[in-house]
Amino acid sequence: MNKKILLSGLCSTHWGRVENGNIGNYYIVETAVRELHRVFPNAQISTTFQMTKDFCNKENIFKILPLDLYYNWSSHDVERALLDYAVASIYSKTGNLIISTPWIQEIMKQDLVIDFSGEMWGDHAEPVGTNRFLVNLLKMRSAQLMGKKTILLAGSQGPFTDPKTLDLAREVFGNYTLVSNREAMSKELLDRFKFNIDKVHNFACPAFLFEPLKREKIRKIIKRDQLFDVNENKVGFILCGFNMLIGPYNKTMRKDIEFVEFAKLVEHIINELKCKVILMSHQNGFEIIDGNIILKNGIDYHIIKQLYEVVEKRSHIDMTKLVLVEKPYNPWETKGIINECDIFLSGRVHGLVASLSQNVPSVLINRGHGGASHRNIGFAKSAGIEDFISDPSSAEHMINTTTKCWEDRINIREKLKSQMKITKKAAQQGFDILVNQ
Repeated sequence: MNKKILLSGLCSTHWGRVENGNIGNYYIVETAVRELHRVFPNAQISTTFQMTKDFCNKENIFKILPLDLYYNWSSHDVERALLDYAVASIYSKTGNLIISTPWIQEIMKQDLVIDFSGEMWGDHAEPVGTNRFLVNLLKMRSAQLMGKKTILLAGSQGPFTDPKTLDLAREVFGNYTLVSNREAMSKELLDRFKFNIDKVHNFACPAFLFEPLKREKIRKIIKRDQLFDVNENKVGFILCGFNMLIGPYNKTMRKDIEFVEFAKLVEHIINELKCKVILMSHQNGFEIIDGNIILKNGIDYHIIKQLYEVVEKRSHIDMTKLVLVEKPYNPWETKGIINECDIFLSGRVHGLVASLSQNVPSVLINRGHGGASHRNIGFAKSAGIEDFISDPSSAEHMINTTTKCWEDRINIREKLKSQMKITKKAAQQGFDILVNQ
């Protein structure tokens, strides 16, 4: 019998957003769907992720469910989730379905419900939508009360500072059939917040398995768009709003002084390490014209563009050595371009994954405002590069970490060739474990 799987959770977003927004999200989703089909070859996968028809055809998605079924940034989201929870609670005690709801009807069709929430399972859900974490908890608890197996897949949970949701989060978490995590730091944090961690298993992020465009095609793109000379010494550099010392992450009007520490790092790389710096974005926007999705620059581009302008104003470098990648590229192209760098600095964790998975020696620039991310540290540890996490508040720390990476890049690349075999195997094992659940 074909296993029926519902893929839902906090990574559910509006139509086209997963495929054409945050590039790292696409790395994860495409690979996760493929891995689910690998371990469940005949599965019918339905999802609340609003994917395009092209994706559904290519990746064998059985059905796209309405976003309203889960969470749709509506004033009625909590009310609907509470009704689901009430119906499921009565069913769990009496075996009677007093009334039904669209969510309950869909749950009853499924053999397995997957909560795919990434790092949003906890405090990081709330900036994305009011009561978003609460709704997710009620939806997943409803599935559990209906007797369905629920799995929290490829996650990085926490922190948990909202007392309104903490007890319910502990209850839901304790009733997952399995928790398959992307790194080990989240398990330690869950333990500190007194969650039951008996069912938690640590693996690696599915994004490590994402395949870029072939190298010969990437080099044609680089030549066509006149990005850089592939034979030059190059340091790739991704920066985003999460790395800035002043929030929020999507702040648009920033002062030049906020970029000074990063400008000093760029100047050091160019003047002292004698490398070209390639400023890149790992996030896009998009618009729909005549039914076609057209990529455009997103929030991250404006961050790197302002950094470029600040460096230019400071007049400490030869500006021909600083490249601003102005065109948006899709996930396959972006990862391929990253592979052309000698070392890579990334303020987005999946930009880091893109470089490490291709054995490119890399430095992770941690979060600025809000404190260092336990998820980011966990990713770095899972790849064996915990010594290459840099502090965005200190140009000196970033310079020292980057210099160390550059000077030891040959040895680091060799170590990554061995480490990535282990890491990629761990990413697959995060799905292998599902078979016996």
